[in-house]
Amino acid sequence: MTRPLTLNPDRLFPAEPATRAVAKRLYARVKDLPIISPHGHTDPAWFAGDAAFPNATELLLAPDHYLYRMLYSQGIALEDLGVPSRKGRSSADPRAAWRSLASNMHLFRGTPSSLWLNHVFAEVFGFDVALEASTADLYFDRIGELLATAPFRPRALFERFNIELLATTEGPTDPLTHHKAIRASGWAGRVVTAYRPDPVVDPEHEDFQTEIAQFGAMTGKDVYSWDGYLDAHRLRRQAFMDMGATSTDHGHPTAQTADLSDVDVRDLFRKVLSGVFTPADAELFRAQMLTEMAKMSLDDGLVMQIHPGSFRNHNRWLHGAFGRDKGADIPTRTDYVRALKPLLDKFGNDPRLSVIVFTLDESAYARELAPLAGHYPALKLGPAWWFHDSPEGMRRFREQTTETAGFYNTVGFNDDTRAFLSIPARHDVARRVDAGFLAKLVTEHRIDEDDAAETAVDLAYNLPKRAYKLDEPAATRTPELV
Repeated sequence: MTRPLTLNPDRLFPAEPATRAVAKRLYARVKDLPIISPHGHTDPAWFAGDAAFPNATELLLAPDHYLYRMLYSQGIALEDLGVPSRKGRSSADPRAAWRSLASNMHLFRGTPSSLWLNHVFAEVFGFDVALEASTADLYFDRIGELLATAPFRPRALFERFNIELLATTEGPTDPLTHHKAIRASGWAGRVVTAYRPDPVVDPEHEDFQTEIAQFGAMTGKDVYSWDGYLDAHRLRRQAFMDMGATSTDHGHPTAQTADLSDVDVRDLFRKVLSGVFTPADAELFRAQMLTEMAKMSLDDGLVMQIHPGSFRNHNRWLHGAFGRDKGADIPTRTDYVRALKPLLDKFGNDPRLSVIVFTLDESAYARELAPLAGHYPALKLGPAWWFHDSPEGMRRFREQTTETAGFYNTVGFNDDTRAFLSIPARHDVARRVDAGFLAKLVTEHRIDEDDAAETAVDLAYNLPKRAYKLDEPAATRTPELV
């Protein structure tokens, strides 16, 4: 017997009746606002070619490391789930892979993945029975039928989801071919890129030497000289800006920054290029490059995003077989107060600079990040990220940062996802959680409901637009509450 699939309209709202009633009113003000997705990892090729998605597995399972990391933890091989390896596209049968997901949906009970998936199944595809072993083929066939129709093409879904802007993330040597095609197509959807220079900034990146050579070939600069290397970054940043970029992104192991003398930095650059360097040298070079990127941001206006504190690709075998970003990034303890000080000493008081800092170390929220963002004009707090992009993680973020940094030293929500269809689900979760948090403040008489309604709109729409320099905010004060 199949189980029904229903989305409770009051999901994630506080259980206490008076607070829930306020949360519902606040949520009503934001639920239909356009989606601003200023940081993520969806594939721009989807929107350039607007080709039909092939099947449920390749759309929903194979790109989503939230899903397959859980299945992998239970001993299910990634190659059997349709996840491409370093050798190329998986040869797994998509239907069999989907059956594996369906048979193991119980693993996701209590996780945000369950919330997101059920939202997609009910709201996007119209299912009213739950995904489980007995409904696996029903789901696979029905999704396949819908994906073959025009309303389920990437651009049509983009418009259906009410996405105002979607940012992807590309490496420094990406030719941005798909972004150029999107621009040339005449389609009105706004898909922009973001500059992620890690492969030519991190000497410990496995492709560093190859990427440096390609960096030079692409820019025509002598990237083996310090001045030429910096000029190459400037050229690529401008190329990204030509494709709509308003931000850079830096996935460093730590938040360490540095401000070396010209002599010292040139010596260090020669050392990392030689391939004979220590882990401390690599860390110091990455630290210096964050300061160099901040300096360039003062010139070109790009917003900096720093995503530190992740021990990336912790599973050595998996990294070797399947490559990066396969769900094996593990949080580590992260210092911000001392690590960011060289950069903040140099640029932290300049309001022209915008540095958005994320963390996987929740112990740093109240102790370090909220006090820093509550003081330095250049610094803002990114939302709960990766393992903490969840209802409880979002609540902890607000609880630990609001009293010190307020709401307006944060940047709203970004989904940071590769799973395109989960974008509206993720934003809906964030809007519901923020409505609940604000409702609690209202019922405790800490803010009034009009202020809470204005703040809810700012968190959902205005703050990400402002933080990422995406035009002046179109939504201002909400109408009077009734």
